[in-house]
Amino acid sequence: MKMFKSIKWRLQIWYGLILVGVLLGLGITAYKLEHDKVFRHTDNELQRRVNVVLQTLHRGEQQRRPPPRPNDFDQPPGPPAGEFDRDRPPRGPEDFHLQPRDEVLFDAAAANGYYFVITGRDARVIARSTNAPTAVMYVEGPPATGKLNRFTAFPQLPDDRVKYGGGQFKYDQFPSNGVPAGQPFPPYSRGTFREVEIVLPTQESILVGRNMVTDLAELRLIALQLAGASLVILGFGLAGGWWLVGRLLRPIQSIGAAAVKISAGDLSQRINVAEAESELGQLAAVLNSTFARLETAFAQQKQFAADAAHELRTPVSVILTQTQTALNREREAASYKQTVEACQRAAQRMRTLIESLLALARFDAGQEILRRTRFDFSKIIGEAVDLVQSLAEERAVKIISGLPPLEITGDSERLAQVVTNLLTNAIQYNELAGEVRVKLETRSGLAVLTIADTGQGIAAEDLPRVFGRFFRADSSRTGAGNTGLGLSICKAIVEAHGGTIEVASEVKVGTTVSVRLPI
Repeated sequence: MKMFKSIKWRLQIWYGLILVGVLLGLGITAYKLEHDKVFRHTDNELQRRVNVVLQTLHRGEQQRRPPPRPNDFDQPPGPPAGEFDRDRPPRGPEDFHLQPRDEVLFDAAAANGYYFVITGRDARVIARSTNAPTAVMYVEGPPATGKLNRFTAFPQLPDDRVKYGGGQFKYDQFPSNGVPAGQPFPPYSRGTFREVEIVLPTQESILVGRNMVTDLAELRLIALQLAGASLVILGFGLAGGWWLVGRLLRPIQSIGAAAVKISAGDLSQRINVAEAESELGQLAAVLNSTFARLETAFAQQKQFAADAAHELRTPVSVILTQTQTALNREREAASYKQTVEACQRAAQRMRTLIESLLALARFDAGQEILRRTRFDFSKIIGEAVDLVQSLAEERAVKIISGLPPLEITGDSERLAQVVTNLLTNAIQYNELAGEVRVKLETRSGLAVLTIADTGQGIAAEDLPRVFGRFFRADSSRTGAGNTGLGLSICKAIVEAHGGTIEVASEVKVGTTVSVRLPI
């Protein structure tokens, strides 16, 4: 079934089964403890009253025994005092009387009071309390079968406990449970009655019982209360479990919904997470971060493709325009030469742009191979300064450098490219007759190169985008070689060496670029 394939339903069913098992175990244990408590108290009281009746019988036996005569001392001794005489005549009902202090133990006015019944060897009732149920009365006379079950009204009692033979009961030992004469039988329940019986060696029987109807009703009420409370707890537990499982699995539903919308092309979708500290909340946060990076990457890719197309369109347009003009009519050799030179410049620009794009692609893919060697970084910087000196002279820019010897490990050609690009930008975007300060020093175990100019500066809102591809702070500067990829390539090279590059700028004051590389 589809329901059992759902994580939510499976968790709910498992949680419900555990809760049912726990409540059932607690309910049964609580009821059993209360049941045992009630019956243990009743059994103790029954045993106590059996002892009271037995003591009363002892006192009556002593009173019935005649005082010894003088010549009796020459006769063999009789039974010790307190012992029952098997050969004495049957006791009559008038011989048994409870003392007033013991009568309160068998309160006839109590609906659930204790009762007793004493029968003699001839199956006659010697004594009984007024509240004893009539069902415990003994049957007089043997039935036609030759055996008499005294408890004919109580089929729960074994028939072979008491046998009738020749009109007399024989109580030597009862084969049903092996309890010898003179010892009480274990308490037993008969319907709503709880009773204890003891058969004396004189073949007299004492039965003490109590009607447990009120206690049983209370136990049934307790059972119903436990069942009702368990059902209420089960209902609240299942409802709470359903709510909790739904709340815990809600991020999964949000993840699925967001993934469907993202697959449809809407990269701006995010997972709404209410509990960010839970495991699923942390997963959703990671996925949101991934979706954000995907959106940024796709946006950058889209912008990159548009910018690359725009950058390539200009030289292609130049080539097409020049060739179309040259083909329209016959021209002089000098005109053809100018056309070819214009096409060459456009092709050179295209080549520079394509090489830059390929370099960035290799850095992004981690496929650019760096030739790491130990070299003097100050020497590479000096060579880059000499290379751009002519460009600085054209704009009357003065380059001031402080380059102490400092060796680092890295690709000298790639780092020379970084320094040359930074110096070229510092000259091109400087004021006429401005200055460029180049400084190399060691800080915290890093080689720090600082290139500062006195140019026009970069606006604060443009600083976060200076390393973006095809970014130009001054869009009017689109001269040859200015593809807008220089700083992007510099950043890729520096990060490939495990370093960092930062730009600080103030409008109309100048710009400072700091490169930090491990030594």
